[in-house]
Amino acid sequence: MVDASVPLSAPDITPQELQAVLAVLGSGRLSIGPRIQAFEAAVAARAGRKHGIGVNSGTSGLHLCVRALGIGEGDEVITTPFSFVATTNCLLFERARPVFVDIDPQSYNLDPSALEAAVTGRTKAILPVEVFGNPVHFDRYEQIARRHNLAMIEDCCEALGAVLGGRPAGSFGDCGVFAFYPNKQITTGEGGLVVTDDDRLADLCRSMRNQGRDTSAWLSHARLGYNYRLSELHAALGEVQVRRLDELLARRRAVAALYDQALSNIKDIHLPPMHDRATASWFVYVIRLADRFSQADRDAVMDRLKKAGVGCNPYFVPIHLQPFVMELLGTRAGQFPVTERIAARTIALPFFAGLTEAQVRTVAQALKSALAAAS
Repeated sequence: MVDASVPLSAPDITPQELQAVLAVLGSGRLSIGPRIQAFEAAVAARAGRKHGIGVNSGTSGLHLCVRALGIGEGDEVITTPFSFVATTNCLLFERARPVFVDIDPQSYNLDPSALEAAVTGRTKAILPVEVFGNPVHFDRYEQIARRHNLAMIEDCCEALGAVLGGRPAGSFGDCGVFAFYPNKQITTGEGGLVVTDDDRLADLCRSMRNQGRDTSAWLSHARLGYNYRLSELHAALGEVQVRRLDELLARRRAVAALYDQALSNIKDIHLPPMHDRATASWFVYVIRLADRFSQADRDAVMDRLKKAGVGCNPYFVPIHLQPFVMELLGTRAGQFPVTERIAARTIALPFFAGLTEAQVRTVAQALKSALAAAS
């Protein structure tokens, strides 16, 4: 296999970010300082929330939300099998039981009707995901949560800047969690952030991210906690990135539009589903092969793309088919047919703000050739 001449992703870093990080290095304050506070405030404002709590990953943020909401052993939480495994891991950390329901084939988000039908007397919360940055149905999930008196954690790790009905991603439910891995809309290298309007949840998350320390006293630890802090270096990078969010989103939309145009005449694929493409917050660009292709066909197409120097990956491998989840929860193939059908045929193509029109053409041609060979 050759090195990808068109990489799968790449962060967008300018001299502004470099200067901000160097300024922190020269300040002598590398953790628990003003940069984390500024970053938290900026992201919370974009989410329309009162509080922002910076953490070292989206996974850590989800875990803190689970604990802060009192979700624990024996509690059921309805969530999606079509996501990154952290969505389930954060529940298993607390011995809660993930209850998977199938997805809507039009949006790849949880099917709202299936979600509501899965509510039982043991259900404590719902944890839906804005898959690939698509916010569709989140207003309906919130209504279901209220109707059944359930907590709702919005996994908006892939959706910073998305909007549904005038409401920004992060504003649904009791709390939301963003993530800033290098392939996200903005990056802190590694990092995440909890947003909420609930003072109590915010205080608990702040305490637990810092070893359970009482927020009003030095080295006084009120509860079990973790070292989930986000450093000043990461926060400084993120603060500049979030100020550039509108620019970065616009550039990602432009790349998505180039792909839409270049791939629109390929009958053997489905373009990514996205609510309002002109204003969308694009995380990745994931195509789906037509149902006549098998998973083996998809894998062969990806192998040809990689050999042609085009980065690609499947997005996602269903969580309920991960070996440790099958062993722990007794899940099996065939339980969630829509998820399995879609996941077996997805391909994430190279996608980032700096992708050029020439690179998009290269990817499109390589994809056409790979599909022709597979056919």
